[in-house]
Amino acid sequence: MNVRRLVAATHWPVALLALAISAAAPAQAQRQAGPGRPTDFLDPGFHRARREALRQQMPAGSVAVLFAAPVRNRANDVDFIYHQSPDLYYLTGYDEPQAVLVLFKESQSIGGQAGVTEAMFVQPRNPKAESWTGRRLGTEGAKQQLKLQYVADNKEFATAAIPWSSFSQVLFTELPTDVRDDPRDPADLYNLIATFRQKSSIPADYSPDLAQAHQLIQKYGVQAASNLRPMLTNMASSQPQVAADAYVQAYLKAETDDARQKVMATRPAPSRYDGTTLNAALDELRAVKTPEELKLLRRAIRISTVGQQEVMKALRPDMAENEVQALHEYVYRRYGAEFEGYPSIVGAGANGCILHYETNDKPRIGNDLILMDCGAEYHGYSADVTRTAPPSGKFSPEQKQIYELVLAAQDAGIAACKPGAEFQAPDKAARKVVEDGLLKLGLIKTAAEARQYFPHGTSHYLGLDVHDRGSYGPLKAGNVITVEPGIYIPEGSPCDKKWWNIGVRIEDDILITPSGWENLSKDAPRTVAEVESLMAKPSPIDNYKLPELK
Repeated sequence: MNVRRLVAATHWPVALLALAISAAAPAQAQRQAGPGRPTDFLDPGFHRARREALRQQMPAGSVAVLFAAPVRNRANDVDFIYHQSPDLYYLTGYDEPQAVLVLFKESQSIGGQAGVTEAMFVQPRNPKAESWTGRRLGTEGAKQQLKLQYVADNKEFATAAIPWSSFSQVLFTELPTDVRDDPRDPADLYNLIATFRQKSSIPADYSPDLAQAHQLIQKYGVQAASNLRPMLTNMASSQPQVAADAYVQAYLKAETDDARQKVMATRPAPSRYDGTTLNAALDELRAVKTPEELKLLRRAIRISTVGQQEVMKALRPDMAENEVQALHEYVYRRYGAEFEGYPSIVGAGANGCILHYETNDKPRIGNDLILMDCGAEYHGYSADVTRTAPPSGKFSPEQKQIYELVLAAQDAGIAACKPGAEFQAPDKAARKVVEDGLLKLGLIKTAAEARQYFPHGTSHYLGLDVHDRGSYGPLKAGNVITVEPGIYIPEGSPCDKKWWNIGVRIEDDILITPSGWENLSKDAPRTVAEVESLMAKPSPIDNYKLPELK
């Protein structure tokens, strides 16, 4: 899947903490609110180790607060299927709404219980509601199955004796601002957030963006001024509080390193309310996958590669884009993947030149290339695999030339994946191949023009989010990243018409190992010969015919 925010090319360097990663690898075990669920969820010991790794990196005297994700309405009285905040899921395994986790650097006495370092407030059991929308863990279930130290009904969050004023720092991730207030529920997410803001006395005008801008200036104000200045200018263009801040403006006006040093010495005292440090800590922690995480991620990726294989065997010019999408997603469900990691991108011909084409409603894909960017989500972990194939079973000469150029660029990008390499190394290697290749084919006259046909970066982290958390610093063993160069030549491009409407992307999921890399998605055919050979094989659905609708 292409990087939605072009994060591989523009991500801010906000790695502010280095976290110790536990080497423990608890076994996977069943976690369920009811009978009959899968038995290979992450073990509560995994989540406990992640909480402790995060807590150990919290500043002395601090408290950290993380909320469940909001329930999202689809239309009228129908909600989208609930998806938990990946951060909360990573730290607890809890996958229900209306909840909040509180971590204490030093142990506290909460609800008459001494020595508490973690407190979770969850929605209570409700037999009537559960008969409509499914089972809940409740407080006892959360204690027993998730092994949380202190668990209480979410209604108790408002009266819990948490000594908010005693903490030197209050850490939190971005607080949702578009949450519905259910008047029937006094402890829904809306009220949990309001209680937190009121109890901890967070100023109404607190701006995490401004706090981040101050941190970036302190960390990169001299050593990376050429990159930081346009970054801050961009922040100021969309964030009024950043634009109006005297410290930021003084830094932007400073023209020399000496002048910047003088400005940096005048930094305002950091607020005790910190909406940035916890994000940076989770970036570092989640970027390095543990063995048990890799087991689930490998499963999601393997399922996705089987989807690519089976669809290639079934492809025909008379198929519809959404029919191709359905085949991918059937394979996912057949192997136990609960969801897609992101909306499937299945674009034929001109649609393949739209980076995030998700409509998938072309009724006949024809003989143009079809770009299939699809990934299964297995127990929260998302794959991200793209293949491009000719529905006819054979690449045309022009299609083959563009495809093999993208493949050569991807090979160069993958070869650049090794521990210690800068995160941009795969992108730089792939981009050079594309530039040289497009010049040779005569599609461009200067290397700079290549960005017209290759407008995105090659890589992002992969895990609980398809664009997972990460510091975007040097690559480390345990990182899983994508390498996904592409060339897109829409109709009307300033080149020979024979290239028009060719869109090619090839994407693989790469594990950084201690000595190099491993292609986790290698089972999906990559070369022209492999793709054409697989497409010549029969498919189980070749003789599957549905009745005509009248």
